[in-house]
This record gives sequence, structure tokens and C-alpha cells, in this order.
Amino acid sequence: MSGDDRELLRHHGDVDAARGLADFAVNVRLERPPEWLRARLAEALDDLGSYPSAEADEAARRAVATRHDRRPDEVLVLAGAAEGFALLPALRPKLAALIHPSFTEPELALRNAGVEVERVVLDPADGYRLHADQVPDEADMVVLGNPTNPTSVLHPADEIRKLLRPGRIVVVDEAFIDTVPGERESLAHLAEPGLLVLRSLTKMWGLPGLRAGYALGAPELLAELGRNRPHWPVNSLVLTAVRACCEPHAIDESQRAAAEFTEHRAGLLAELADLPGIDVVRTAEAPFLLLRVPDGQEVREALRDRGVAVRRGDTFPGLDTGHLRVAVRAPEQNSLFVKALRDAVERG
Repeated sequence: MSGDDRELLRHHGDVDAARGLADFAVNVRLERPPEWLRARLAEALDDLGSYPSAEADEAARRAVATRHDRRPDEVLVLAGAAEGFALLPALRPKLAALIHPSFTEPELALRNAGVEVERVVLDPADGYRLHADQVPDEADMVVLGNPTNPTSVLHPADEIRKLLRPGRIVVVDEAFIDTVPGERESLAHLAEPGLLVLRSLTKMWGLPGLRAGYALGAPELLAELGRNRPHWPVNSLVLTAVRACCEPHAIDESQRAAAEFTEHRAGLLAELADLPGIDVVRTAEAPFLLLRVPDGQEVREALRDRGVAVRRGDTFPGLDTGHLRVAVRAPEQNSLFVKALRDAVERG
């Protein structure tokens, strides 16, 4: 596969969202962490005078394990889910199948390490649905998102489980699953050989500047994944955040937020239905929508001129310049976006 598109794979929504623009490009729920989480992080500042301890790491892993009905040795705390993607080459796959359109960091990390990659591009006419039999039998690693960024499609857990087989590692990026009510279709609780689930705290808790997440899998798989990590790979604030965000009150808050996302997304979908020529993936389950619009690049620039940032879609394999990803916001913000989009489409 040619490396000519690697710069596109490196593109992320924060590049599209410049200061001063209404941000529909970045899929983070909060502008800053909630007050209770900031307080916990502030309390942990005194710990920065010491190296992160094994006891603190164990406490964080124990909190994650309790949250997902796993054992602590089935948890690896990460400097964001992105670190998990960067570590994938340590698992030494010979052929990695990447389910696309999807988040591009896993492909970039694998290709940069010289791993052979095959793209499995899902069909928009089929609603970007996953069919396990599309994946080549010889692939010893499969990587997919659930729900998928940027299509917002939630794949059935039973279909993902069909990908599991001896000698194959299945990596499921669940960075947005906590925005789905009940975390429906999650595999985080499932202890299966070869299954690796990556989770992020970024989107729900407003923590993109901290880089906090974790991996769930068999102990021997996690040991192989982390074998080249340095000492103290995550800092004390990350360990504090992971522990805090797995406590019952935090889970309750995330469930309320997931219900709110569902309501706000339905409202945005209804408003977009009135715009002619706009195609939307209507089976969306995540806090963003994938749109296809006429003259997408021109529309994106026209939106920017009107003070609105959206995520360009052409950097995702399987999509083109006609695609835009739009974050779901509160109803009044969504209405302002729809008004700007209508104006951009009609007037250019």
C-alpha cells in the first residue's frame, strides 16, 4: 500500500476547529472536566513530587476491573486510547485488516511499523454495516471502532465476536461506547482470547489534554502489548482520573449524558431532514453524524466563513470531500448549525 496518504491519516478534528469558531469538529462533550473531577485532579497535584507508584496503578486497574466485571490483571492503564493504537505493532501481526471508514491512528501506527495492512471498506448503501465474512481469513489482526468514528454506526457485538478465532487478535476501539445508553454492544466485559478492547476518558469527561484511557484483554496479551513501554508510562493524574471516572457516581453521570446525546441527536436529525440534498447516516448511535453534501469542500469553507467548524471527511479511507462529520451539541447550538448549513448550501 502506498504511503502517499499518511498525512491525511494524521489529520484530526482539532485542526479543523480554530479558536473563535463554533466547534462542531471535535467530539468532546465538555469544554473542561466537571468540577468534581477537577477537584480530584487538584488533590493529586501533591503526588507529582513522587514517581507514580505500583499501588496507584493497581488501584486504578482495580477500579476499571470493578466497572467492567474483569480482573485487575486484565486491565492496562494507557496514556489515552491513542497510546493503545501506537502499541499495536508490539503484537507482531503479519496482516492487519482495518475496518473503514474508521479512526485512522491504528492504520498509521501499523503501517509506520512496516505491518502489511488491508482495508476492508464498508458499503454506504448497506449503512456501513459490518459483515464478518468480509474480513480476509489470513488476517491475524482486525481493528474496528464501535461505535465507529466517523460513521456513527454501532455494530452488533455478536457480529464482532464472529471475527474471533485462534491466532487472531481483534482490536475494538470503544472510545465512544460510553455515549451509547447502557453501553449497548460493548465487549468490555468479555474475557475472550485474542480480544483487545480500548477505552478512552477523553470524549465523555473533557480530558483531551490529559490523555487517559485503558485496555482490556487477557493478561498475556496486555503484557505483550506493553512490553516496550518505558517505566512510569502514565502519570499520577491519569491514574487519578481513571480511578475517579470508574466510580458509581461517574458512571451514573455518563449514563445521563448518553441519554441526553440520544435526545439531542434525534433533534438534529429531524432538523437536517428538512434540508434538500443532504444525506445523513441515520442509524447513528454516537455523538456525531456523518453527512454527505453537494460540493462538500466549498460548503465546509462557507461554514467556516460563517463561524462554524466541522470535520472534513476525506481523510477517512472510503470517504471523499463530499463528507463532513458533525458533532452533536445542545439543541440551540444544533439549530444554529443547521441554519448556517442551509445558508452555506443555498448561497455558497
